Amino acid sequence: MAQKTVRYVAGGGVIVDGDRVLVLDRPGRAEVRLPKGHLEDEETVRQAALREAREESGYTDLAVLNDLGSQCVEFDYKGRHVVRVERYFLMKPTGPGPLHAGRGEAQFDPVWMTWDEALDNLTFEAEREWVRRARRASEKRRAGQGQQ
Repeated sequence: MAQKTVRYVAGGGVIVDGDRVLVLDRPGRAEVRLPKGHLEDEETVRQAALREAREESGYTDLAVLNDLGSQCVEFDYKGRHVVRVERYFLMKPTGPGPLHAGRGEAQFDPVWMTWDEALDNLTFEAEREWVRRARRASEKRRAGQGQQ
């Protein structure tokens, strides 16, 4: 019997504060992830990325700094072949931290890590690639600000 293929688009964010990256520890699955999720209704990818980053991290005040592009990720999960086009954005907090006891969604514990710690701890290679792209974009932004 052939596997059913599921295709969808997801938006996500790499949230940074200086030399720190916010990752989501997901103890229930022994995973460390970045915030992302499906588009809902008439959302754009950017709107979905901001919504998911806010919901999962608990940081409600976020600004998008850069579009980090897209990549296609394929994997098998629960008897299905998943083809997901991901698009991520570099984001930064613009207000205070999470409103509810330092936590985002109950399944996640937001944790600040250095760039290298994030690269070492993220569970999936596709998300490590987003951190590498975010780091390059962040460094370009800082270099550009230094020349003004």
